[in-house]
Amino acid sequence: MSNLILIIDFGSQYTQLIARRVRESGVYSVVKSNNISKKELFNLNPAGIILSGGPDSMTLKKKNNLSKNILNANIPILGICYGMQLITDFFKGKVKSSQKKEFGHAIFNVGKSSKLFYGLKKGKNLSVWMSHSDKVVQLPKGFESLGSSSNTKFAAMHNSEKNIYCLQFHPEVTHTDNGKNIIENFLFRICDCKKSWTTKNIINDIITNIKTQVSNKKVILALSGGVDSTVVAALLNKAISKKLTCIFINTGLMRKNEVSEVKENISKKLGIKLITIEASTIFFNKLKNIQDPEKKRKIIGETFIRIFEREARKLKNIDFLAQGTIYPDVIESSSTGSKSEVIKSHHNVGGLPRDMKLKLVEPIRLLFKDEVRKIG
Repeated sequence: MSNLILIIDFGSQYTQLIARRVRESGVYSVVKSNNISKKELFNLNPAGIILSGGPDSMTLKKKNNLSKNILNANIPILGICYGMQLITDFFKGKVKSSQKKEFGHAIFNVGKSSKLFYGLKKGKNLSVWMSHSDKVVQLPKGFESLGSSSNTKFAAMHNSEKNIYCLQFHPEVTHTDNGKNIIENFLFRICDCKKSWTTKNIINDIITNIKTQVSNKKVILALSGGVDSTVVAALLNKAISKKLTCIFINTGLMRKNEVSEVKENISKKLGIKLITIEASTIFFNKLKNIQDPEKKRKIIGETFIRIFEREARKLKNIDFLAQGTIYPDVIESSSTGSKSEVIKSHHNVGGLPRDMKLKLVEPIRLLFKDEVRKIG
């Protein structure tokens, strides 16, 4: 079994936060949709599964149905908010619309000792964060209540035989007392995970993956000077060194001294081949008398694309285009296909000519922004 936690996303505003909290505890996490295939689940081989909350109601005629692939995987599960209600519904418990909705702070009373609440004594009150309009009114067969709030009799439950735990509140938000401890109890006491998701290990894995994917081929990167592209440049440089060429376009819209700082950091300090294009006049002329912010954004994006495209064509024998995609981009686009396929469009630089047939390398596509900063 891999040292990985699978998070099933049901549309919660907190899904990415759950993933980050798991990683902050030293365990790698991935986010997938409820329609995950049996094969993909098998290949991931997670140590545990977390079901996120979501905006939908269990009282709707067209409601989500929890995938049997997930519940039949014989893997520890933690259902949060809507995830708890889905589990209740699946195992023939009852969920009803609550006359009194709970949004915000609530007091949760620990009703029973369990692995999930290790370190919290029975009877202890916690200030927690609720966000639900439905609630469990009858537990499924085989489940026990673990606690309640003033408005919700069953605010936590578990089935020890099936290793399923459920919370009506959100342990991932900072407003919940002991939320971090509850999540870590699930990770380390229930799923038996190990702390292996460290900055050092992440860097080593990324460099190894780049070497495997790129081998001795050449790579170009559109360098903006921002955190993402600069970290990508540094990682590629460690992995393939002189096979990397960065193209930096001075739009004239940079911060004071930023152009010279980019040159200093990339070219002189890191020793990366850097092509700098002075395009200030071009951008200023195209933006002249344009007032609408959206039009400005489109003009800047289109102009950048065309200039990058022109310069990229001048380079010979380029096989890969590097991109600073980060994990929120992957989650939000619900991408499931391979990213190593021949590139037709590129969400950062807008699209390169199809006849260039560049493959994509995305070294930080599985990282959150705060993880990218730590690596930097």
